[in-house]
Amino acid sequence: MLYNLNPMALRIIPDEGKPSAALEIPLDRPLIDYDLEQIDQPTPRDVDGVLVSQGFRDLIDDARGILTDLLAHEPHAASSRDCELDLSHSNEHVLQLEQLTGAICPGDDEVYRPGIWIVLRDAKANPKASLPQATKERIASIGRELMKRLQLED
Repeated sequence: MLYNLNPMALRIIPDEGKPSAALEIPLDRPLIDYDLEQIDQPTPRDVDGVLVSQGFRDLIDDARGILTDLLAHEPHAASSRDCELDLSHSNEHVLQLEQLTGAICPGDDEVYRPGIWIVLRDAKANPKASLPQATKERIASIGRELMKRLQLED
């Protein structure tokens, strides 16, 4: 089951029977600061050229730095769309970054876009149990804050 906040901006895909979830963030507009001007591509193969560009690698590097900070100081999940960090927030569940890479995301009208693919895992959870709703909300909050800091949202 998908946990969608905004289907065009951020998808949370929990793993069934595992304490992890993927976040998919398609790029839906050009990112001039990263020299990513042509986002919509006609085929998945054309997106590959974007994913190996220096600008996209810089975006992934920036995302890794931000995620490292967010996982150390998670935004409070109960806050509104404008997430604020709650540095006193302590969790018995520790989220770890398992994967951070580029993704090929299908768009509207048979176009494809580059995106960011992230896998987070609850390091202290039962390895055969799915994530509880509260952890999914924490992951969603981290995803929204990442998008905000990378200026991926309008």
